[in-house]
Amino acid sequence: MRPELLDRVLALLPQESGRPELRHFSEMLRDYPRRGGKGVRSELLLASARTHGLRPGSAGWEGALWLAAALELFQNWVLIHDDIEDDSEERRGRPALHRLHGVPLAINVGDALHVYMWEAVHRAGVPGGMEEFLAMIHRTAEGQHLDLTWVQHREWNLTEADYLEMVRLKTAHYTVVVPLRLGARAAGVTPDDRFTPAGLALGAAFQIRDDVLNLRGDPHLYGKEIGGDLLEGKRTLIVLHWLAQAPGEQRRVFLEQMGRDRAEKDPAAIADIHRWLLESGSVGYAQDYADAQAREGLGLLEEALADAPDQDAARELLSQMRELATREA
Repeated sequence: MRPELLDRVLALLPQESGRPELRHFSEMLRDYPRRGGKGVRSELLLASARTHGLRPGSAGWEGALWLAAALELFQNWVLIHDDIEDDSEERRGRPALHRLHGVPLAINVGDALHVYMWEAVHRAGVPGGMEEFLAMIHRTAEGQHLDLTWVQHREWNLTEADYLEMVRLKTAHYTVVVPLRLGARAAGVTPDDRFTPAGLALGAAFQIRDDVLNLRGDPHLYGKEIGGDLLEGKRTLIVLHWLAQAPGEQRRVFLEQMGRDRAEKDPAAIADIHRWLLESGSVGYAQDYADAQAREGLGLLEEALADAPDQDAARELLSQMRELATREA
């Protein structure tokens, strides 16, 4: 995230205390925000605010910055909980918070950052901002519930439509739909109805690209462990497409491994599955699907922004969304 947003986030958090335990708590609260990240959601929010006529440095810009900081806080507390729920090893190139400090302390830090998120929303004072955050959290939790339920129940009798419903709930709303809407709200503009279908398509493209990168991305650029989705038993468009046509023995090995908890999976078998997926046509199929979703979403977004007050900012926003939905790292 941009330095001014990081400074704003850190300024909200409690300062050092005389007690060593609370000094530790203060450092844990700052850990994930300080690890960086691209800040794509907060940047999209600010780009939307500029597109809708809000100038940096104006009185309303302060509200946009607080909403952007709140979005970064949302991202960080959700990631802490997500890493625990998925039993992840790494986040942004370092051990996940619960790997460093244990599950109970990490949960508590995530809960605390959740509260500071609402403080940032309150400081923004943007009409409709709280309602947008509430809707975003509801949808994200629903998508996460689908994801976790399928993992917990070892459910693989799923369709591509099931996957797309999950990612539109879990990823698209907080990655694209709500940042676009919050930017308009910060500028005092009612969000265009086309932001939702555009954001759902672009968010799906973003997540499918992420699924591809999890299989074959550069670990230094990706920020998470390559192949982690297989260890965590994630349902992806790639896997569901491959599973529908996989040779019998490969399918048997896959389902047997996916019936195990992460710690019990056979590294050699997972490496074989990883290779089978990369050698299949399913990665290309997923990329083609992501490209189609990106084109659809960008077309709708371009229509929605055709009459926006700042067309230079609109072009920058569309370029930003194009890069996000077609990213290779």
